[in-house]
Amino acid sequence: MNQPLRRLAAALFVAFAVLILDVTYLQVIAGPRYRDDDRNPRVIASRTGKERGLILSADEQVLAESIPDPNDPQRFSRSYPEGELYAHLVGFSSLNFGDDGLELVYAGDLRSKRDLTMSDLLSALLGGDLRPKSIQLTIDHRLQQVVHSALGDQRGSVVAIRPDTGEVLAMVSNPSFDPNLFLGGEAIATRELLLADPSEPLANRSTNRTYPPGSTFKVLVTAAAIESGTAGPDTLLPDPLELELPGTIEVIRNFDRQTCGVGTEVSLQTAFRRSCNTAFGWLGLQLGAEALTVEAEAFGFNQVTPFEIPILNSFFPQPSQFSNDLPAVAQSAIGQRDVRATPFEMALVAAAIANDGIIMQPMLVSHIFDAEGKVISETEPELLQRATSPSTAAIISDLMERVVASGTGTRATVPNVRVAGKTGTAETGIGPPHVWFIGFAPVEQPTIALAVLVESGGEAGENATGGSVAAPIAQEILAYWVQNNG
Repeated sequence: MNQPLRRLAAALFVAFAVLILDVTYLQVIAGPRYRDDDRNPRVIASRTGKERGLILSADEQVLAESIPDPNDPQRFSRSYPEGELYAHLVGFSSLNFGDDGLELVYAGDLRSKRDLTMSDLLSALLGGDLRPKSIQLTIDHRLQQVVHSALGDQRGSVVAIRPDTGEVLAMVSNPSFDPNLFLGGEAIATRELLLADPSEPLANRSTNRTYPPGSTFKVLVTAAAIESGTAGPDTLLPDPLELELPGTIEVIRNFDRQTCGVGTEVSLQTAFRRSCNTAFGWLGLQLGAEALTVEAEAFGFNQVTPFEIPILNSFFPQPSQFSNDLPAVAQSAIGQRDVRATPFEMALVAAAIANDGIIMQPMLVSHIFDAEGKVISETEPELLQRATSPSTAAIISDLMERVVASGTGTRATVPNVRVAGKTGTAETGIGPPHVWFIGFAPVEQPTIALAVLVESGGEAGENATGGSVAAPIAQEILAYWVQNNG
């Protein structure tokens, strides 16, 4: 073979090798990505033609359903009868944007398998049911409505959990959006408007936004003090007008710029009830960074919380991150500086105190049904971790009850019901404070624990406190729940 032919043969060999490698890459490595891409017309056609199962609340309210096309019974459109009320939980199944929320997490169960794929044909030959399954949530629909109404037009979140099982009873993030708008011809334009909205309606504030927890974090500091033997309810703490931070000219003051009590000392019980920053800043310094971090992590900070939808980690600095910065330790002890928590995490904190110090693994889906309505899977309560001892939880429960009875949380009082709570007013440095209330009821046998967060003071703005804005929202929710659930 002469030289020109050898070169041509070598070039053809290289070309075929490149072609084979490219086809192999497209089919084996990149193939699944292209196959599942929401821009793939086959994916769109598949979604349009498939029926999806129901998503139901605990009390069997339909939250998502597939409606057959009157002109073609083999084609279905998805519908969300409750609109924005469940948007951040249920999510959506959209031709333009794919699946989100529980529609994504449980897509394998909710989708019909009647698409004649090889695996589906094999399943059918073996007697498998190709019809879509349905899921039922732990959410109480009426409670969800009450929570939504109580929060009103204010930006924020409410998360309610059953302490002894971990069932999520309600979860509302406001503002929200109507997932039905993602299903029509204006879906792309609608999404662009929502993305441009400065109020961030697409953001799930319950699980995917963190905030300084303010004085609600004093629950964890108190637990650390009791567990370590540093202080008890009757221990006297310094009660200065201002707490001077070591090595600086900075100080910590109480909210009203007054002392907490009438003398130079105040008991931990009174400091907790009146939410005294100076006393808790001093207590944080006595405990130290390591003890505070250990306690925060015992309650779930800096950890991934197992749940059906992703939860952003709440954050408390590691001891090394303080780098002997004592002012940062004192400020962290009152839930400020770099401390950040999701409303979901703070609901778990309240639930832990209500449940003798135990955090149950939170759950949102209770049952999966087949097409005949038969239960094929049921979620059982499962212990997640112990946050604190039963005796410490009992002491803090009593302290929290005093907050509602005669402290900063009196506006959460429910007649003839023992309510425990803790308020929080978290400074942001750029505007009105974020305000909190965490709590549970009835104290003697808690059936609900919750966290209420209102961003930037809500309607009260600069004058907002956890006691004036968040506590009344909690009161409305707790009053409804206890009245209707014993």
